Amino acid sequence: MSDWIGLGIIAFIVLCGIFGLSRLSKPYDVSVEEFERRAQEGPGLLGAGLVGIQKALDPSMERAVEVQEDLRQGRYDGEQESGDPPMAGDDSDQNVTNGELDA
Repeated sequence: MSDWIGLGIIAFIVLCGIFGLSRLSKPYDVSVEEFERRAQEGPGLLGAGLVGIQKALDPSMERAVEVQEDLRQGRYDGEQESGDPPMAGDDSDQNVTNGELDA
């Protein structure tokens, strides 16, 4: 009889776990105002702390955070910091010069 009680308790725990996971996986409605407010707030205290820990453990993370900040500010690389678009017909990023074209 005690085997059935133990199996019942285990089944109850498993069913509670499945129910809890199904509740966590359901999306919830967020109003436009709440979404915009959360987006403007940025990372919370916990998120900022985790980024700080990750910077200490992974030095390349610091560079990644700098690049993300540049992307948020509209700067994609050092050449575009002034905000001016590239000149039309500018071939500065091509590796072949006019005299080195292969036929």
